[in-house]
Amino acid sequence: MKKLLISDPTLRDGNHAVKHQLTRDQVAAYAVAANAAGVPIVEVGHGNGLGASSLQVGMSLLADSEMLKAARENLTTSKLGIFLIPGFATINKDLKPALDLGADVVRVASHCTEADTTQKHIGFARERGKEVYGVLMMSHMVPGEVLLQECRKMESYGAEGVILMDSAGASLPVEVSDKIKILVDHLNIAVGYHAHNNLGLAVANSLAAAQAGAVILDGTACGFGAGAGNTPLEVLVAVLEKCGFSTGIDLYKMLDAADVARTKLVERLPTVTSGSLMSGLAGVFSGFSVHVERVAREYKVDYRDILLELGRRKAVAGQEDMIVEIADKLAKKNYDRTPVQ
Repeated sequence: MKKLLISDPTLRDGNHAVKHQLTRDQVAAYAVAANAAGVPIVEVGHGNGLGASSLQVGMSLLADSEMLKAARENLTTSKLGIFLIPGFATINKDLKPALDLGADVVRVASHCTEADTTQKHIGFARERGKEVYGVLMMSHMVPGEVLLQECRKMESYGAEGVILMDSAGASLPVEVSDKIKILVDHLNIAVGYHAHNNLGLAVANSLAAAQAGAVILDGTACGFGAGAGNTPLEVLVAVLEKCGFSTGIDLYKMLDAADVARTKLVERLPTVTSGSLMSGLAGVFSGFSVHVERVAREYKVDYRDILLELGRRKAVAGQEDMIVEIADKLAKKNYDRTPVQ
């Protein structure tokens, strides 16, 4: 059986689903359950990573240090992972303290055409002897050849692997297969995939990635995440084992961990809604959905048209101010569709 490395960002990407309000007890409870299931990497933090807590993208209930300490105390065999986007996170203020608190695995992310921004952070984490990966977000936006160029940069910076992140849940399995195969065929480092479920294809896309040669896959308990959520990890583990892949995760205990997430972390399980579906079709970052629906109500315009315009403009995380601008323009056109109730 081909062995895959599973990384679980339930306590990071999943934080989007509760507006970054995970408590210390919740972090600890899920860390215990994931550790018991043998999850190799448990990623922890604000939904947008280290240093991202802000009015623009959402204030976190806990400081990064509090979340990391709560997880570190309860991860005895699972590695503690962190995620960061240069611009939100700086080396001295955010990355260095996180490493000092015991983070084992570092993922440094950029927009899919901006790998240059990751060089210093990847280099610093590698100098500290950490396991380091590069992440290309919104990977649906450019062809595989462009992704390969950006991944080669991350490889040259010292990344031990690269992960394509389908941040908008906009990809189809055939697209995933083609892009992963290009990377696998031309890189000398590991290739991974991180799916979102806006089109209901997260498990299918993850399986397609594995079959095309990806050796790292992400998933969260119950799909806990923004919009329609991420790849549900308990389902992914079962499907991968059924298809001849080994994850090293105990399925029964992963189901127990999913029960912890279902009962202790979330009030409402992620599902494909009209908003998340439109986000996937438009190719818009899932984390925009809550902001779009709120602004649409305020300006009495249709949130679907805001999403489509965001997609047309190729908006990315950090450009949330664009939502208000678009809504204002729509409202001034004497917009006459039925507003969101």
